[in-house]
This record gives sequence, C-alpha cells and structure tokens, in this order.
Amino acid sequence: MKLQKLLSYVRRAVDDYHMIEEGDKIAVGVSGGKDSICLLIALKHLQRFYPKHFELEAITVSLGLPGAVYDDIQALCDSIGVPYTVVNTDIGQIIFEERKEKNPCSLCAKMRKGALNTKAEELGCNKVALGHNKDDVVETFFMSLFYEGRINCFAPVSYLDRSKLYSIRPLMYVPEWECRSFVTKSGIDIVKNPCLADGNTKRQETKELLAELSKNYDNLQEKVFGAIKRSQIKGWNGEI
Repeated sequence: MKLQKLLSYVRRAVDDYHMIEEGDKIAVGVSGGKDSICLLIALKHLQRFYPKHFELEAITVSLGLPGAVYDDIQALCDSIGVPYTVVNTDIGQIIFEERKEKNPCSLCAKMRKGALNTKAEELGCNKVALGHNKDDVVETFFMSLFYEGRINCFAPVSYLDRSKLYSIRPLMYVPEWECRSFVTKSGIDIVKNPCLADGNTKRQETKELLAELSKNYDNLQEKVFGAIKRSQIKGWNGEI
C-alpha cells in the first residue's frame, strides 16, 4: 500500500466521524507494531494539509518486559518531527508474575490505556489516537458476541469521562494486510511484541476463526463491517 492510499483511508475516517477539530493536541499511542507505525506516519502527513490544525505527541507505554527496545521509534519520531515519550511501567510483572493471569489481555489493555491516558493528560493532549484497524473492528465485534454474549464494539470516537479525553481510531477503514504492506514497503523496522501471551490470545483465536469462515463466505469482513456501521451500536451513527 502506498502512502496516498493510506492517507485516503485515514482522511475518510477522520471526516466521516469528525475525529479532528481545530487546535487539537493528539497523543498517538505507539506500540511499535505495524498499526501504530502506520497511524503515526499517516497523522503526521495529514497534519501537513488538513484544514484543521492540530499537534501530535507520540507515546509508548512500556510493559517492563525484557527485549523491548524503542530506539527505532525514537529515530522515526525524530525524523518526522514528532515529540516522543516512553512511559516505563511494571505492567508485565504485575500480570505475569504477581497475578499470574491466565487470560491477561483484558487487564493489560486497561492498564496500558490508563498509563497512556495519564501521560496524554500530563502533556496537555485532549485526544488519544489508537491504532485499531478494520480487522480489529470485526474481531472485536465477534469477541464481544462470543465471550460476553452481547452485540458491541468500540466506537470510532469515544469520550472518556474520567480523563476528559477523546479516543479516536483513524485506521478503522484500513485492512490489516494493507497496514502490513505499507510498513514492509516503507522499510520501517517494527518492535517485536515482547508479551508472553503474543499469538496465544482470544483475539488470535477469533482472527483464525474468521480466516476459516472467509474461505466459505465471500467478502465476510466487508459485510460484517458494513453491518456494524449501519447498526445501533453506540458511536457508530455519529453520537458519542
């Protein structure tokens, strides 16, 4: 995928759901994976021509696990002129050593989001951009159905009462394979996920199930994504 196509996806999502307003200061959550790298680069390029002016801050929440090095992200942020902050935490130790969670993803996500939002507030940001792509939307919908017994999905834009921040998801129209293609063709190094549960999660199980279903049902992802957009799930019809 070329930069122009990535920007077209992101611009459409931003415009459709009014994700960016004049004077916004947006914290970009950067894990170092393909999605967050795509998000950071897309927003930086969008910043150059978007009619509403906004600032960017890149933030990485480190889980404190061995093997995570963020020098390449620092170099990328330096090269494109985005301030970069690493938030060091003990989340990995808490989850895997102290609590020994069997299904750690939900708790980890909450703790990482809390650390990210806290730092975003400290830096004076009013919005946090997250790197959820189109596949994540569909997978989250099915995970909610399978594991929680309810029809739900995160919203393109949501307001966080406690932190007074808005969460936005500008990659929501970008298929995962196109994120991977963009990063590969750009020659950008990504940070290997050091999480001990990587590849062995409920999300991975759901991803594999949908891949199997897609062999028998044409355009499954597009149909489900379209159904979510037309649904009454909170946030998908423009309300926050």
